[in-house]
Amino acid sequence: MKDWVFLFPGQGSQYVGMGREFYENYSEVRELFSQAGEILEMDIAKLCFEGPEEILVLTDNVQPAVTVVNLACFTVLQLHEIYPMAAAGHSLGEYSALFVAGVLDLKDVLNLVRRRGIFMQEAADEEPGAMAAIMDLDQGKLRQICDTCGVEVANVNCAEQTIITGHVDPVERAISLSTEAGAKMCVKLNVSGPWHSRCMTSARNRFEPHVRGCTFHDPQIPVINNVDAAPLRSARDAPGKLIDQICSPVLWQQSMESLIAGGHDHFVEVGPKRVLRGLMRRINRNVKALNVEDSASLAAFLQANR
Repeated sequence: MKDWVFLFPGQGSQYVGMGREFYENYSEVRELFSQAGEILEMDIAKLCFEGPEEILVLTDNVQPAVTVVNLACFTVLQLHEIYPMAAAGHSLGEYSALFVAGVLDLKDVLNLVRRRGIFMQEAADEEPGAMAAIMDLDQGKLRQICDTCGVEVANVNCAEQTIITGHVDPVERAISLSTEAGAKMCVKLNVSGPWHSRCMTSARNRFEPHVRGCTFHDPQIPVINNVDAAPLRSARDAPGKLIDQICSPVLWQQSMESLIAGGHDHFVEVGPKRVLRGLMRRINRNVKALNVEDSASLAAFLQANR
């Protein structure tokens, strides 16, 4: 048996049909979906399994949907007696990590991600923007371009991939300057808002009282925060980290490097798609990275865990 770090994906990893196999095969997963539906007052199973895509991708829908599927995959691993030694989540995925670490209960997690999605979309409607992936550009050069254009870094995913965020025209100018500076590729992302930027300030302000109203517990396992790539020390630190995350960059590369430096070398992405598994290959090819999202990936994982 290996010591696994559980990694939880966030918004962007969704697809119609996610979680269906585990729902059909495990009564515990069906119970989780039933509980989630009652808490959220929505048919979360129908949303995940049937969509349609244009409804699933709405920010206030996709955030609870991905979270429930993450927790469904976690539930299945628990049933196979696989437990995490540490956890981290990418942006939205951090809420799943906090649940797994015992920091938040199911009701608070689901209510928070639903409100988070609503407030983020409202902020995006009030202050529209864009995001772009910048590939293979020196971080120093990119930060100079961001300062010049008035845009911000949203995600440091790996050395070769940084996501920028901000108002539409400045992001497009930053894409142009990054291309001129030698970026291998610049791709404008199909997102509905400038996430992790100062454009989300109104969302942060609306979200804060809801976070402050939740009950937080000390983490039972190490859980890495997005905003500083450091382990959460205590329950009292958690609310501020989640509130700050709305407008702050996701330091994913630094978070993974911190875990690896701490001696962890087995990672499993617990949730839909393989985005975080792919990023880990770019961050450090010497560690083991797998994923669990359906019956086939679960079988491969269990085989590797022998």
